[in-house]
Amino acid sequence: MNRRWAPELICVLFVVLLRLPFLNQPVQGDDVYYLAGAAHAQIDPLHPHQARYAFQGVIVDMRGHPHPPLNAWVLAGLLAATGDINERTYHAAYIAFSIVAALAMLSLARRFSPHPLLATLLFLATPAFVVNGTSLEADLPFLAFWMASVALFVRAVDVRSPLWLCASVAAMALAALAAFQSVALVPVLAAYLLMRRSRWAAAWAVLAAPVAVLLGWQLWERLTSGALPAAVLTGYFQEYGFQRLTAKLRNAAALTVHSGWLVFPLLSAVAFTRLPRKALVVVAAASAALAFVDMHPLFWVSWGIGALVIVSCVSTALKSRDEDERFPAAWVALFFAAALAVFFAGSARYLLPMAAPVALLATQRAAKRTAILAGSVAAGLLVSLGLAAANYQHWNGYRRFVDGLREEMAARRTWINAEWGLRFYAEAEGGLPLLRSTTPRPGDLVFTSELGAFTEAASGPRKVLAQSTITPGLPLRLIGLESRSGYSTASMGLRPFDISTAPIDRLRAEIVGERQPALSYLPMNSPEAKDDIVAGLGELESGSWRWTTGRAVVMLKVPEQPAAIEASFFIPDNAPARHIQLWVDGKLAVERTFPGPGEYTLRSEALAVQSRYASVELVLDATFRAPGDARELGVVLKGIGFK
Repeated sequence: MNRRWAPELICVLFVVLLRLPFLNQPVQGDDVYYLAGAAHAQIDPLHPHQARYAFQGVIVDMRGHPHPPLNAWVLAGLLAATGDINERTYHAAYIAFSIVAALAMLSLARRFSPHPLLATLLFLATPAFVVNGTSLEADLPFLAFWMASVALFVRAVDVRSPLWLCASVAAMALAALAAFQSVALVPVLAAYLLMRRSRWAAAWAVLAAPVAVLLGWQLWERLTSGALPAAVLTGYFQEYGFQRLTAKLRNAAALTVHSGWLVFPLLSAVAFTRLPRKALVVVAAASAALAFVDMHPLFWVSWGIGALVIVSCVSTALKSRDEDERFPAAWVALFFAAALAVFFAGSARYLLPMAAPVALLATQRAAKRTAILAGSVAAGLLVSLGLAAANYQHWNGYRRFVDGLREEMAARRTWINAEWGLRFYAEAEGGLPLLRSTTPRPGDLVFTSELGAFTEAASGPRKVLAQSTITPGLPLRLIGLESRSGYSTASMGLRPFDISTAPIDRLRAEIVGERQPALSYLPMNSPEAKDDIVAGLGELESGSWRWTTGRAVVMLKVPEQPAAIEASFFIPDNAPARHIQLWVDGKLAVERTFPGPGEYTLRSEALAVQSRYASVELVLDATFRAPGDARELGVVLKGIGFK
C-alpha cells in the first residue's frame, strides 16, 4: 500500500465499517418529509418542495420546510433509479457523503493538526456523526459540502489556485442548497482570509456564493410557484412559536451542552481549560447555578464542559497570534453564534460543522498526549455506537409493529395518529395520516404512538387489537416517554442524551367501536365527554370548556320526543368566527351570523330525529392560531346537544 494514501484509506475504511451495521436502519425522524419531497419530484423534478403533506394533523406546504431542496433531489434520484424506497440501498448511497466529510476533514487536519489521522477519527466518532449519519435527512449531505467548501477554500488560498477556488464555489453552492445555515460559511471563510491578510480579490468575491445561491433559489420559487419559501417558513415559525424567547433560551442551553460532546468530554476538559482563572471560576459558578434546571450530572457537567469549549474558542479567536489555532477557534465561535441566532430546537445534529474545528484544536492542545487522544477516539466511538444502537432499536420497533399487522390493515381503513417512522411504515401499507378534522368510522383501525400522538380524534369506544412497548436493550436514550434527553429537541430536556431503562414509546392498534352515547346534551366537563367527542374538540380547560376547531363533532342520544339542538359557546376577542352552523346527521339544523365577540347560544327549532343516536356538528366559517400555539382554534364551547 502506498503510505502516502494510507490515512485516506484508513478513513474510508473507518467510515464504511461505521455505516455497514446500520445499512438496514429504519426510516426515522424527519426522513418521511424528505421522502415526500422526493416522491413529488417524480412528477415535478424542478420543484420537490411544492409537495404538501400532513404534519401533526394539518396539511402543510413543504415550501415552508427549514431546508432547501438538495436532499429531496438526492432522494428523488435514488427513487427514480430504484423505483421504490429501500433502506439498504439508500443508506449505502448516503455513505458517499460520510466519505466526503471524512476526506475533507483529513485535508484540514493535515493543515491545522499535529495528528491529522487522530483529529479525523475524533471528528468521525462524534455522536451526531455516528447517529445522524444513519438517517436520510439533510444533515450529512450538508456536512459533506460544508467540509468540502472549507477544505477546498483553505487549499485554494494557501496555494492561490483558481482551480481549487472554483471547486470550493461548487461545494458552497451545494451546501447552500442543503441548508440555510450555509450562510455561516461567509464569516468563517472571511476570517481565514483576514488571518492570512489575503488581498486575493477572487477569493473575497466567491464568499457571496452561498447567499447568491439561496437568493437565486428563492427567486426561482417565487417566479415559478408564486410563493417565497422564506415567507412560508417565517409564517410557520410564527404559527408554531419556534422563535419564542423560551425556545431560544432552551436552544442556547442545549447547544452548549452538546458542545461538550463534540469530542469526548475528558479530552475537552484537558484541551480547553487553558483560560484565565477568573474565566474558569465564572464557568464553574454558572454550571453550579444551572444545576437547579436539572440536577443530573449529565446536564450540568456537560454544560460546564461545553461552556469551557465555547469560551476558550472565543478567547483564542480574539487573542491568539497563532494562525493555525485562531482559525479553528474563530470557526467555532462564529458558527456557534449563528446557531444561537438561527436554530430553535437545540438538536445535537445542528453542531456537526463545529465538530471539525473542535477536534483540530483538541489535537493541537493535547499534541503530546497521544494516549488521551487515542483513548478519546475509542471512548467517544463506544458511546456513539451505543447511542446509534439504541436509536436503531427505537425506529425498528415501529417497522416491526406495522409488519405484524399487515393482514389486518389490508382488511380495514387505517389511520395513523403519529409522525416519524410509524407513520411511514403504516402509510406504506395503505394507512392514512389522521388529520385533526378526521372522523374515524366504526370498524376503522387507528395506530397511535404515545410519544408522537398529536390528536384525540380517535376518541370513543375502542378495542385494542395490538400493542407494543419499545424498550432498547441498552440504557441509553436519545428521546423517550420518560427521558429528559435534548439530543433531538430541547423541548424534551437538556441532557446530551439520557441514561434510563424506561420505555421509549408505547404503541397501540385499536379498532374504533360503535358509539352508544348515554347523554342527549353534553356539557364539556361531563365525564362522558371523552367517549362522546368524535373530532374537533381539545382538552378540557378551566374545568368547564374546550376549544373547538373549525368543525366539532359529537355523538349524542336522541330524545324520545322532538327537541331543539343547541350549542353554548363564547367567541373570544381574537377569534374571527362569525357565521356558525349546527348540523344533525348531515342535515343543517340552524345557522346564524353573530355580530362579534361575546357569549352566545345557537338554538334550533324542535327536531324529530328518527335514529337512536345522532351525529351533531358545530361548523365555523373561520379559525385562527394563537402565537406559540400550533392548534387550530375556533370558539370556546361549553355545551352542545338536545334540549
